[in-house]
Order: sequence, then C-alpha cells, then structure tokens
Amino acid sequence: MIKLIFCLHRLPGLSPEEFREYWWTKHAPLVKERAPALKIARYVQSHGMETPLDDAMQASREAEPKYDGFAELCWESEDDLNFAMSDEAALKAGAELLADERKFIDLKRSSLTFVRERSVVG
Repeated sequence: MIKLIFCLHRLPGLSPEEFREYWWTKHAPLVKERAPALKIARYVQSHGMETPLDDAMQASREAEPKYDGFAELCWESEDDLNFAMSDEAALKAGAELLADERKFIDLKRSSLTFVRERSVVG
C-alpha cells in the first residue's frame, strides 16, 4: 500500500472548530466522490485534539507547533498512484480537490509525503 500523508495547518482566521467542520462536512464528501477517478483505496482524516497533554508532549520534545490534523490517502499499488498522477480525469479530480483545499488549509505551512506503510504492532 502506498500512502500520501498530509500534515495540515488551518488557514489563519479559521478556528480549530471551523477548520474541522469544513474538512469533515465539505471536503471529505468531495474526496469520497472523486476517489474512484483517482483510484484512492482509502481516505482517513485524523483531527487534532486540544488536550492539556499537547503542551506537555511538545515541551518534552522541543517540538514545533502542532498540526491541526492529518490526512491519509492510500493506493493499492504504485500503478494506481501513477494512474492518479497521469490520467486526464484523475488530474481534473485532483485539481478540484486542490482548489477546495485552498479554502481551509494553509498549504505553504502544511507538509506532505508519500510513504510505504510498515506495521510494527497490530
């Protein structure tokens, strides 16, 4: 399985609640609709939590400010991913998702990377 991990910061001016609400109720349905064209096998949103542990964990590691959430997009194979990056309909679907991301994600401060998952426990 090939994954794209997207570490998200919300746009300035959006509260954490507004960010999560838009991401879940507006963006997620767009991804679900376009998943077949992009051959996405799995899409997961991990929404940041605001707990007293956040500051303690960050301080213990001298970590950068936390992300607002993480998105995981998964493809069954590199062939499926390459299709998503080259097929005309897939490219159109991807451009539509990017246009929507600009409405709630601070793209310049957010990072992404492709990974291969390797389970250690479970």
